[in-house]
Amino acid sequence: MIYDTQNKTITTNRLVLRLFQKSDAAAVTKLCNNYNIYKNTLYLPYPYTIEDALAWIEHHLDHFTANKSYEFAITDKENGELYGAMALSNNQKFNHGEIAYWIGEEYWGNGYATEAAQAILQFAFEEKQYHKVFARYFQSNPASGRVLQKLGMKKEGVLIDHVKKENRYEDLVYYGIIQQ
Repeated sequence: MIYDTQNKTITTNRLVLRLFQKSDAAAVTKLCNNYNIYKNTLYLPYPYTIEDALAWIEHHLDHFTANKSYEFAITDKENGELYGAMALSNNQKFNHGEIAYWIGEEYWGNGYATEAAQAILQFAFEEKQYHKVFARYFQSNPASGRVLQKLGMKKEGVLIDHVKKENRYEDLVYYGIIQQ
């Protein structure tokens, strides 16, 4: 993982994580306007519109600069194609943050989420000096849990019927890792 402070990019073997631009809004809309992504995410609206994408992208740079959160576009290192998003929150009071991500359905199964998450974990611990990083996922989405396990995160617990999605309650599974 190579972090370029000036350009706010993280480069891995196959990917470049970079800030979203307004010009990404159409691609974000195309990827996010997908029921299978919506059903596995807590806050993504559906249907997903270009206005949703623009509103979401609008404050990324401000949040990054203020060290509130870091929202990266997951893109192909060679051709720049957008695969998804990787986010890291920053709770400075507790010196920890949460990772959250989505990958466009046509790109599932290629290891992009794992590769991007490994890079964001390194960014959190080495660049931002976090003590801990955590993540949560719907119990009904075990693929997300496998990404966290590959990162070396440990299951810390399950919050039963913790959130409501489409008129049914979902269990939230918590995973975490402490800087070694």
